[in-house]
Amino acid sequence: MDSTRQRLAILHPRHSLGTVFALSFACVTAATTLLGGFLSYNVAARMVRVDQDDVFHGVVGDLHQQVAQHRLSPSDYFSVSPDSDSPRDDLSRRIRTDVQVLGPTGRVEERGFPALKVRPADRAAASHARAGHTIYYKTEIEGDRYRVATVALGGGRGAVQVAQQYSDTEDLLRELKQRTVELSAIVIVVAGLAGWWLARRIAGRLVRLTRVAEDVARTGRLDTAVPVAGQDEVGRLGRAFDGMLGRLAASEEIQRRLIQDAGHELRTPLTSLQANAALLDRIDRLPPQAKADLIADMKSETRELVNLVNELVELAAGDRDAEQPTETALSAAAEDAAALARRRTGREILVDADDTVVRARPAAVQRALSNLLENAAKFDRDGTEPIEVAITGTRVEVRDRGPGIAEADLPRVFDRFYRADSARSLPGSGLGLAIVHAVALTHGGTAFARNRPGGGAVIGFTVGPASRVDIPRTTPTADSITAPR
Repeated sequence: MDSTRQRLAILHPRHSLGTVFALSFACVTAATTLLGGFLSYNVAARMVRVDQDDVFHGVVGDLHQQVAQHRLSPSDYFSVSPDSDSPRDDLSRRIRTDVQVLGPTGRVEERGFPALKVRPADRAAASHARAGHTIYYKTEIEGDRYRVATVALGGGRGAVQVAQQYSDTEDLLRELKQRTVELSAIVIVVAGLAGWWLARRIAGRLVRLTRVAEDVARTGRLDTAVPVAGQDEVGRLGRAFDGMLGRLAASEEIQRRLIQDAGHELRTPLTSLQANAALLDRIDRLPPQAKADLIADMKSETRELVNLVNELVELAAGDRDAEQPTETALSAAAEDAAALARRRTGREILVDADDTVVRARPAAVQRALSNLLENAAKFDRDGTEPIEVAITGTRVEVRDRGPGIAEADLPRVFDRFYRADSARSLPGSGLGLAIVHAVALTHGGTAFARNRPGGGAVIGFTVGPASRVDIPRTTPTADSITAPR
């Protein structure tokens, strides 16, 4: 049940990557825009309000100077012709100020526009003895809000009221707030659309790549086309996924060929063993020579079958072998392999090796050398000349004086189960050189084969330069002096 739910969640996600990306982009933009708009509005509102307040207090300060320096009467602040330069003009010149004049008793001598309300405190200021005595307050007239200051003329001569409407300022700020909200909404919508567009461009390739991966997981087909456009991380991911599918497809093909070839090669010894087993029922009636031939043939086929199975296991293990790389002297591995080959074949084997040390799997390297020596001994049946092992740096060569390799067979000698026409009558499974090739690849090198001048073949492998271990020496030895390749 849980696995089914997981598959459904993969095939039908609740939220697509594009939706999540677009929403995230819009949310971040919305938060940034709203925060910026809020801070901008607060700063603008504070600056406007402080500026208007400073202007109003400046007008009141001018009025203080007028009444302090001159013994002015209410009539001095009456409206006169526009060309005159009266104290009233000085008050209204800086801002649009409403001026209203009160008499000694607080009665309105000249109304403002609009008319200001006269409160008891205003009447008290009109009869105040000290010039410049001021009271401040805020009031509302016909739906508009005003700042009001009532300044006494002194000596009970009356007072002057100045008022500044700040509803205009608030209306301006209210409109600014509305414009800010509208602009923020537009920015958020545009950001959402831009995020959706970017998500389609950026996440669209990821969505297509996800669909390809789901198709591969559902169908098991490794030949599915993978979108690899772009040079960014998504493009790199697509190319890496495409390369991975290619490697998997190649590995699957190699496994299929290995199974087919292994089945074909196993069929021959198994058929022979089956035929010989059928004769066991009447082995007592066979002549002695036929009986001996039957037993020898069964032993030979059984040995071939065991060798084939062992080599298949060795080849299938490949670079997944549990043996860990260690510092390995190639000369020591060659001497061990040569000693083993001498016991098995009775052939003379000469080793000419320098003191190169590499990081390698010792058993794998020795197995590759043993296969090369057994291959050379098998084909060089004359045996009049020794088999040579030459190691120079990270290059390993095994040389023989056999019949050599046909030019048509050189490109395929390392293929699994490949056997040249001249070798079909010889024992072997066709896996020895394939194992050499696998060992070389595992150690970052290559396998090679060529014909030797004067007759014979040179077959060997190299170990990658990165595997070499440089050991400093104080004095050169005779073994370390080799002829140039």
